[in-house]
Amino acid sequence: MKTREGDFIETYEDSIFDVKGLVHPPNSIIAFIRYLPDEKGERRKGAATYRKIYSLSKRYRVLKEKYPEYLVHDPIFDATLCEVPVTNVKKYYRPVERLGELRSSRASNELEAQTLQLAERLKEATSIPWNSIGISGSILVGLQSGSSDIDLVVYGSENCRVVYSALRDFLKEKSDPFRSYNGEDLKGLFDFRSKDSAADFKSFVRTESRKVMQGRFVGTDYFMRFVKDWDEVDENYGDVQYKNLGVARVRATIADDSDGIFTPCVYKVDKVHVQKGPKVGHVEEIGSFRGRFCEQARIGEVVIAQGKVERVTDTRRGREHYRVLLGNNPSDFMILA
Repeated sequence: MKTREGDFIETYEDSIFDVKGLVHPPNSIIAFIRYLPDEKGERRKGAATYRKIYSLSKRYRVLKEKYPEYLVHDPIFDATLCEVPVTNVKKYYRPVERLGELRSSRASNELEAQTLQLAERLKEATSIPWNSIGISGSILVGLQSGSSDIDLVVYGSENCRVVYSALRDFLKEKSDPFRSYNGEDLKGLFDFRSKDSAADFKSFVRTESRKVMQGRFVGTDYFMRFVKDWDEVDENYGDVQYKNLGVARVRATIADDSDGIFTPCVYKVDKVHVQKGPKVGHVEEIGSFRGRFCEQARIGEVVIAQGKVERVTDTRRGREHYRVLLGNNPSDFMILA
């Protein structure tokens, strides 16, 4: 079955994984452990209790301990990834289906009610079809807690851009109940992410304070994830070969930020100078599969980024270029210069 960013899967071991990206190997799904069955866990679903695992480093540690068979070195992406065989998947969680269920039933708690209210406000403001918006995160799998936030996902470039524009207007106009993060919110967010990110607080605030895809709605944190639709993805597994060349730090100018709101996000760059790491050919882009790097920089801005350098070979077109990929290590970052 086709699965993509925003979806979750549950294995026969009762563990729940969140799906990464839109390109997957035949007969397996690239996804990382998010909720692990644990009798001492703080999340409850029926009679079962789960422990939430957030940071990427902890996810790898848990996978090595509990599910080492899912960790494989993928020859196309040239990276050790968690790839769950489709034969091990017991259940697929689809964001659009979950929102549909919530719309046709009664919200069972305040968070669900707020999530539905936010989706309805966006729908009313943009007229996007209901089948292009869904609920991801803890509500999708029924493991929300009192501290959970609202995770919505929108599919299709055009739909994503109109929703982004509506959110920007809501925040700019200070339209109740939308609110941008204030200093206290940003400090809390920094403390939470600093274990998994190398940016300093001042640089963190410069980028995070102006983001539209995150904020507060009726006092609850929200995060919007924008994903391209299936007919906008022309890459199949194996069409493009990625080669890990090591870690580098670059200084570059953002030439095109139009894909900076999507997950995965991509920033086209020029005037690239490699400050540290392997000297490679022309680096054309900086990208990430992690939502935290969305909206990180705007066209014309100069950035300093550190991450994995990859040679990207498009076997269909016989073309080769280089990119910096962010988010695989806690030392990765992209800040304004």
